[in-house]
Formats: sequence, C-alpha cells, structure tokens
Amino acid sequence: MNAIVVFDIDGVVRDVSGSYRRAIADTVEHFTVGAYRPTSVDIDRLKSEGIWNNDWEASQELIYRYFEAQRQPREQFQLDYNAIVTFFQSRYRGSDPQNFTGYICDEPLLLQRTYLEQLTLAGIPWGFFSGATSASASYVLEGRLGLQSPVLIAMEDAPSKPDPTGLFATVHLLEDGLDKSLPVVYVGDTVADMYTVEKARSLQPERTWIGVGVLPPHVQETSARRDAYADTLRQAGAVLVLNNVQELTPVQILELLS
Repeated sequence: MNAIVVFDIDGVVRDVSGSYRRAIADTVEHFTVGAYRPTSVDIDRLKSEGIWNNDWEASQELIYRYFEAQRQPREQFQLDYNAIVTFFQSRYRGSDPQNFTGYICDEPLLLQRTYLEQLTLAGIPWGFFSGATSASASYVLEGRLGLQSPVLIAMEDAPSKPDPTGLFATVHLLEDGLDKSLPVVYVGDTVADMYTVEKARSLQPERTWIGVGVLPPHVQETSARRDAYADTLRQAGAVLVLNNVQELTPVQILELLS
C-alpha cells in the first residue's frame, strides 16, 4: 500500500453538466423571474472563487449578484433560502419525494467499477468525499456503480469544502488498521477541491497531501476552455490535471509519490 485515494463525485465520478449545473441555471432563472439564466461559464467563474461548493448556496449567490448588478443591494431584500433549495431539488431530484425522477437520472458515468477494482488489486484504499447529499451520492455509487457500502463522507457528514474536515474523516475511515502516515491523494474537479487539499496540508503538515485535478466534460468542448480550466486547477494547487479520472492508474499514483 503506497497511498490512500479519495475521490470527489460530481465532475469526477459522474457528469453533472446536465443535472446539478442545469438545476443551478433553472433556479437562478426562476428566482430572477426569467431575467437571467447563468451560462456554464458564469457558473465556472463563480466556482473558481473556491467557496461555492454547495450548489444551493451557489444558486443563491448568483441570484443576489444579478440583482446587485441591477443596483439592488442584497441588504435591501432577503431571499428565501429554503425556497431556493426546494425549487433546486424539484429539478435535480424530481418532484416525487420517494424516488429520483429528475435530472439525476440522466447523469453519464465518468468511471467504471473495474477501475476501482484495479486500485483494490494494487493495494490502494479508496473512498469518496463529496458535497453532494448522501442520497444523491449513494444513488450513483451504489445504485449506478453497484458498490457495496463504500466509504463516503457526504454533505450531511461534514462542513462544506474547502474545509478539510470531511477529507480527514474519509481518510480516518480508510486507514483503519493501516499505516497512519500513508500519503493521501484527493481527486477533484474544482478550485474548492484543490483548496481543501491545501488546507489539509496546513493543518496536518506531517502527512503528504496531493491534489489531482480532473477536467469535467463541460470544459472540454474547446481547447481554449480546457486549457484555461486546467491552469485554474493548477494555480489552486493541483499537481496533475487529467482529462478523465481513470487516467489516475496505480502506476500514475506511484509516479506522483516519487
């Protein structure tokens, strides 16, 4: 065993450009009464600030910023955050409280179960730390990938990234009975993910923390956007940026540690 690998889920395990991001756009459009629908670039620009990992809060912030651009300071009105969450979920999860019927049902997978099995055969422990809700994360990990009770720290379990508490918790579960000094590789697709690694390193400098960036599908449509997004991840701390998570092979992990 040479390292512990922890994966983000959205943009790494599944493509959320037509689900979470679509729900953000729908929500902002709804609460600005059709006046503003953020583009994918608008959402990326917000998330590049590194503190908007929670998509409900990101939606609210985009709404506030739209009205501020219309010279209506946010101090003059208060958005109903619960109403924002409810509307967002009606699009992403769907209107059926018992079953997923929304955008989540159409998310393409970005990795296969066989990839994770290769890591296991190489003696590399792996798990997941995500800002997605537990139900949403379990839907893709267990329902779509067929994993059996994977190690998972989700939204309800820890503060939002870039706070590294959830990353620490995931590592703690994975290192049970193992060497407590194993290097940790965290794989994510956003600035917040890379900032999480940086904060983990500052709080636990005795351990090696490595941030690996993955380019989500929506930024790979043009070379210019792909390159710009990759540069943003590197500037945030990524030591390596991949087009797909499955490029992070056991051999590649060894190279990162050398």
